[in-house]
Amino acid sequence: MATTGEQEADVVVIGAGGGGYPGAFLLARAGRRVVMVDPIGNLGGDCLAEGCVPSKAVREASLVRGRASRYATWGLSGPAPDASWPAVLAHKDRVQRTRYAQHTRELESSTIRFHTGTAKVVAEHVVEIEVPDEPIRRYRFEDLVLATGSAPSRLGIPGAELALTSHDLFRLGADMAFPEQPVIIGGGYIGVEVASMLHNLGASPIVLEATGELLPGFDAELAAGLHTQLGRRVRIVTEAMVTAVERSGEGYVVHYRHHGDADRATGDSVVMATGRHVVLPEGIEHLGLVPGRPPEVDRQLRTANRQVYAPGDVNARSMLFHSAVRQSLVAAHVILAGGQPVDAMAFEAVPMTVFTEPEAAHVGLTEAEAAVRFGAVDVGRYDYGEDARAQIMDETEGFLKLVFEGRSGRLVGAQVLGLDAAQLIAPLALAVGAGHTAATLAEVAFPHPMISEGINKAARAVRA
Repeated sequence: MATTGEQEADVVVIGAGGGGYPGAFLLARAGRRVVMVDPIGNLGGDCLAEGCVPSKAVREASLVRGRASRYATWGLSGPAPDASWPAVLAHKDRVQRTRYAQHTRELESSTIRFHTGTAKVVAEHVVEIEVPDEPIRRYRFEDLVLATGSAPSRLGIPGAELALTSHDLFRLGADMAFPEQPVIIGGGYIGVEVASMLHNLGASPIVLEATGELLPGFDAELAAGLHTQLGRRVRIVTEAMVTAVERSGEGYVVHYRHHGDADRATGDSVVMATGRHVVLPEGIEHLGLVPGRPPEVDRQLRTANRQVYAPGDVNARSMLFHSAVRQSLVAAHVILAGGQPVDAMAFEAVPMTVFTEPEAAHVGLTEAEAAVRFGAVDVGRYDYGEDARAQIMDETEGFLKLVFEGRSGRLVGAQVLGLDAAQLIAPLALAVGAGHTAATLAEVAFPHPMISEGINKAARAVRA
């Protein structure tokens, strides 16, 4: 294919997801010549194409139906709403198309030169961009932003290709049949979210997790609490080492070993929720980076090559869209300052939410991690059984836990399980990032009757 002459760019951004486009717009507004390339052809990356946005559209529909189980408690009666899977997917598609249209307008009003295609690095300061049915474009850059993100992983087992991934479930235009009896491989956040929402829509899932508990790496009490509550609705098998997937008539069989013994799970579908792997462009060795390995970055998102930045999933440090957005902006600020560390990413203050029913969320250090790092810690706790809103909603099984560094009283971590956890973790992330103390949180008048009152009460218990 023909190649155009080499063109000049101040910054080339490879990837238009959360790690790419916020910084690209900032750089363009500052007058930099920005070139951005992405195979999807619009902004949002996998989050909008097949991840957080469409999955939460499905999840919200499932929650409405799930509320029917509390009708009697609230003095209401009547059957649960019927669930039309094609209509739920159509709702998801509408949300995705709405946001894509919004992003198209943003691109059209910017000075960014956007290409729908793929990029490869061909020299230390040169990339080639390939767009279908067009000549290859070559750009020489001053700075490069690698924001190529991640993709769903599959286990290296026989039959892995038979399993669905989050791509198949949530992509724009998904048309798969409703999974009545899905076998979900993996009890991390993706696996438990899928299990929770599909159950609320009428499915009977089974979750197979290789480790001894759901949500590996989370606070132990948080993970155990979610296991207890979700386990009343969904069958969960821990220490299940999956060895193979095979077809069986109209369905599938998943083989696994459980405490050394061979076992199997059957279903009409298999969902592979075993994490995500980093995606890198071809030719990164020209940048002095190692192919196949997440680039190591500092708090300015600089790699070993000081003209190359790697914000977002691609660095594997905090694989969340909102974290990628902040990383993208940090990288842009540093680029505008000529590489000087005028901004920094606070990885330890990024909140993580699991959108199950109940919700689980955390930020910063667990109690155990804080004890190792600081020695002395104080923990403030608030149980949902005491909370007015939880009582009103009949969701009193949950807790909020605040972890303070013992000597300074500074908040260094928080965990929430239960109603509104996804909302509660945001102010707690702000408090962790700002270094707020138990005294500060104890003096805030949180609204009543809302579970955020628990932040104040947990902090007051420590301060006292």
